[in-house]
Amino acid sequence: MTVSTTFTTQDMRAAILHHLTYTMGKDADHATTYDWRMALSFAVRDRIVDGWFASTRKSYEAGAKRVYYLSMEFLIGRLLQDGLVNLRLLDDACEALTALGLDPWQVISNEPDAALGNGGLGRLAACFLESLSSLGVPAHGYGIRYEHGLFRQSFVDGRQVELPETWLQQHHAWEFERPEARYRIGFGGDARDAGWDPAEAVIAAAYDTPIVGWQGRWANTLRLWAAKPVEAFDLDSFNRGDFVGAATPEAMARTISRVLYPDDTTEIGKELRLKQEYFFTAASLADILRRFEMEHGDLRKLPEKVAIQLNDTHPAIAGPELVRLLHDDNGIPFDEAMDLARSTLGYTNHTLLPEALERWSDHLFGRLLPRHLEIIDRIDQAHRATYPSSSVTIREPGVVKMGELSFVMAHRVNGVSALHTELMKSTVFKELNALHPDRIVNETNGVTPRRWLLSSNPRLASLITERIGEDWVGDLEQLSRLEEHVGDAGFLSAYAEAKRANKADLAAWIEAEHGIALDPAMMFDVQIKRLHEYKRQHLNILEAIALWQAIRAAPDADWTPRVKIFAGKAAPGYHFAKDIIRLINDVAEVVNADPVTRDKLKIVFLPNYNVTLAERLIPASDLSEQISTAGKEASGTGNMKFALNGALTIGTLDGANVEIRERVGEENFFLFGMTADEVVARRKIKDHAAKAIAVDPRLAAALAAVRDGTFCAEEPDRYAHIVQNLSGPDYFLVSSDFTDYWRAQREVDAAYRDADGWTRMAARNTVRSGWFSSDRTIRGYMADVWGAEPVI
Repeated sequence: MTVSTTFTTQDMRAAILHHLTYTMGKDADHATTYDWRMALSFAVRDRIVDGWFASTRKSYEAGAKRVYYLSMEFLIGRLLQDGLVNLRLLDDACEALTALGLDPWQVISNEPDAALGNGGLGRLAACFLESLSSLGVPAHGYGIRYEHGLFRQSFVDGRQVELPETWLQQHHAWEFERPEARYRIGFGGDARDAGWDPAEAVIAAAYDTPIVGWQGRWANTLRLWAAKPVEAFDLDSFNRGDFVGAATPEAMARTISRVLYPDDTTEIGKELRLKQEYFFTAASLADILRRFEMEHGDLRKLPEKVAIQLNDTHPAIAGPELVRLLHDDNGIPFDEAMDLARSTLGYTNHTLLPEALERWSDHLFGRLLPRHLEIIDRIDQAHRATYPSSSVTIREPGVVKMGELSFVMAHRVNGVSALHTELMKSTVFKELNALHPDRIVNETNGVTPRRWLLSSNPRLASLITERIGEDWVGDLEQLSRLEEHVGDAGFLSAYAEAKRANKADLAAWIEAEHGIALDPAMMFDVQIKRLHEYKRQHLNILEAIALWQAIRAAPDADWTPRVKIFAGKAAPGYHFAKDIIRLINDVAEVVNADPVTRDKLKIVFLPNYNVTLAERLIPASDLSEQISTAGKEASGTGNMKFALNGALTIGTLDGANVEIRERVGEENFFLFGMTADEVVARRKIKDHAAKAIAVDPRLAAALAAVRDGTFCAEEPDRYAHIVQNLSGPDYFLVSSDFTDYWRAQREVDAAYRDADGWTRMAARNTVRSGWFSSDRTIRGYMADVWGAEPVI
């Protein structure tokens, strides 16, 4: 099924005008940019829907195994340009809008980002859905339709301020509400006689978004759940004058799907998080079983026709919930139900941080999900009976461990980079791996080349297509055919020009939006990640402080001008990370105003990092900061996007950095820092941070500047706790890795001064990054985890 290529610019123009009139109810003379964007979106959606329906029909006809991807996040960004690119209608749309007297990019960029995620977890899920469609694998994504997403970030006096995202204040052009797909989801109550009588309930209402693949050959469904009240309005309360009470059921239900990752530092916040996780998982499983029974009937054949992938531990409740549905509701014996559930479920682990492997108090869990706690106890008992010498438990006094539950209830558990997978086996799941030695497999992450090169970096994409044709878009490993061009002066000149133009565009946008003037000739050194101590944004800013001090001490030396660009959000309750953001902003204010250094060093923290901002930054970046403490980053996908777009990496041997370095060549990667094993050994050394500071005067001086209020004269001790941490426990070994980081950064400076050499290194990163396609990753899951096949 391929979208017809007979749709012309004239057809596009007519479709836009049709929807402007009959869908938006506007005439051309009075239409706003929003009206034009919606009209264009509906015109494109019509083309997607035709293919979507054809894909659905073919899935049923083939009776093929379906993949269901459960994730708390789907960071899909803007869908209009994505659809235009994958349908190969971008040129027609631009020409049609121009003919109508409009600026095409003003119209296309009017679309807000869908606020459905935060970081790499959500961006990976979005890439996977697009690749599943591009490969023609019948699949659904399941998640939550957040009204306000995580939050919209702004800065006040350098501090992060969280505001609600408002993306759904406008109509979302891509979704279809499905009133027929509604499920009652219960909470609380009592577990009685191998059953459950919930005390309260909400309705899960389905909203479907088609996700179209490359060339429109296939489209799958992203189904998001919104929480609705069982009874929308209490008329009796209203008539008694209790107007607030009358609306309470709706307000309380909607709370479940309002905000991604509500602050869980309070008991009520923890309760809401657990409710969210059960809400979307239970609704998704009910929907999956409804579809399966309609198509196949016998639930004992579930693993033959259904593969359910749990993206991290957030949907870990799927194991006991699926057992409950099979056993309690359908009468399948418990042990058989447990085996069926395990044979259907796969679990992707994304973290080696113990605190990120969710653990719930059994008091909260039992109060909200009493029947599930009983089922978990039986699962735990069965596992311990099978392995009586093992000390592994899902339950321990007062706690339900969702990582262990996910592992025990999945037939395959995968890591997301080679290093991460091996560390899973030797650390967080060491004993479980010994009991189930064939269960853990590796599926290194990837990114979709359609969004992260073809769409976001059209200059580079055009250069590639000129040299090797466009088949690389559907088979990214064909980039290796460019290897012979890396020695071609003409190719390298065009490659460098594409990067210069991207940097000029970014500099112009930053000046227009944020009032900061940047010279595109400076090195653009970029770290864009959610804020966390293990990602070590504070190591980056400490090096910037040391560099600023060195430039001030020798302003006439041959410094390589650079701008350090940061972006990323800190969780609302993660105060240390929020203080790192403020420190970066305070340092930027001082450094950018310094007449001695401002032509050689600038620092910018861009607010409200999202997919659209990443699409601006990554094609314009020279240096990619992947500087996490070795052994802590599971994989990363930003590192892959940067390398694919020709940014050189400075990084540790952590996550997928290891595989990137192997693929692009160690001579095209700036390595520093301890290995994962050396990190473990270093932590055992008494006063390791103090020892590192004592032998590095640059580090000592940078920390002194932070401690003595150089960047916050009005409140000198504002960051004393950060200095105290880095001088004392320093769990993430910022101080111990600083000296080697400084060395690597000076190697970066020297390499950047050789413009031709830098361009060759950048080009080799692009040419050798074809393996990091999410199409390759999905093929791995199909073979190793799901047993699924494409049907096109």
